[in-house]
Amino acid sequence: MSVRQKMVAAIAAAGAISAAGLMALPAAQASPARPGAQAKPANPHPFIDEFHHINTVVSTVPKNGDQNPYGVFVVRQSTGRLHRGDVLVSNFNAKSNEQGTGKTIVEVSPSGHRTLFAHISNGQVAGRCPGGVGLTTALEVLNGGWVVVGSTPSSNGMAATAQAGCLIVLNRNGQVAETFHGHGINGPWDSTVAGRGNVVSLFVTNILNGGVQTTTSVVNQGTVLRLTLLLRSGRAPQWTSTTEVASGLAEQQNSTAFVLGPTGVGIFGDRLFIADTQDSTITAVSHPVLRSGSSGPGAILTSGGDLNAPLGLAIAPNGDILTVNGNDGRIVETTPAGAQIAARYLDRTAPAPLGAGALFGLAVKPGGTGIYFVDDDLNNLRLLH
Repeated sequence: MSVRQKMVAAIAAAGAISAAGLMALPAAQASPARPGAQAKPANPHPFIDEFHHINTVVSTVPKNGDQNPYGVFVVRQSTGRLHRGDVLVSNFNAKSNEQGTGKTIVEVSPSGHRTLFAHISNGQVAGRCPGGVGLTTALEVLNGGWVVVGSTPSSNGMAATAQAGCLIVLNRNGQVAETFHGHGINGPWDSTVAGRGNVVSLFVTNILNGGVQTTTSVVNQGTVLRLTLLLRSGRAPQWTSTTEVASGLAEQQNSTAFVLGPTGVGIFGDRLFIADTQDSTITAVSHPVLRSGSSGPGAILTSGGDLNAPLGLAIAPNGDILTVNGNDGRIVETTPAGAQIAARYLDRTAPAPLGAGALFGLAVKPGGTGIYFVDDDLNNLRLLH
């Protein structure tokens, strides 16, 4: 079964089930807005309406055959083997197309030249990354060229054998320097970073909480963690503390689509936005950098409408939230006020629903001149411009 077909089957099986059972924590609970409510647009001119062309940059399949590209990150500063403007892409599947077994990150230049940035073997993280290597959408480059990538590994491509994994820290030349594991890291799925200088906050979604591997029912225990990292000259980042800033998010494993759970995250102003794939919702967590406890799943910013199992999330230059759907091939633009103001197809692969299962990670091109996105159906990096 193709990646696209797997996602179609999984989303159909999942249905529209609302998150419930919020974790009782001392922090104040965010007050959700009415699901589906659309606020007045703050930005009358959608960012995605500036672009009218889609080009294929290059295949993301390296020589070892890894496929199913997930994470996308645009390099901001040249150092080591990292070149400013290049795009890093992580692969979730091995050549066998089994999920949670991909071990490579490729680096792609704007002109389409692809090189292998990292090939991470299980042996390189043995004893410090439960289950080994299966690279996810969580992909960041910190100051100094430290690359952080999520690993949510499986022994046979099924969520039933998935293990907690870790965050793998690579140096600027693609070599393993450190791993972060335990302390709430359990199926790191996507990420974003806030902060400058030598202290940064790394936000990570987690999809394997509450025994989701053992049931096909919805488990409302997905989380977002804030890892505080100290950046040190010439040494790997030091993980100094962990705070759970969101909890009670829906997760559901499926025999053909791994896990549907909290995926993309992004920060604008003083809010962290979360793509809740299972519930076709975007939620918002206030004061994510400073808060001392969980907000629960966060306040509902927008739900339903053009959202159709949102996966990857990025923040546009105008502050709007960009998400790509898992259940069709569209990108959706939502204002910080919660208005869905634009949607368009990035992939129309048949059969219906067109483009289902094709999209995952995305990133805004430097200067706001386009949007890079991966197409899992074709195993390539593409550009909306």
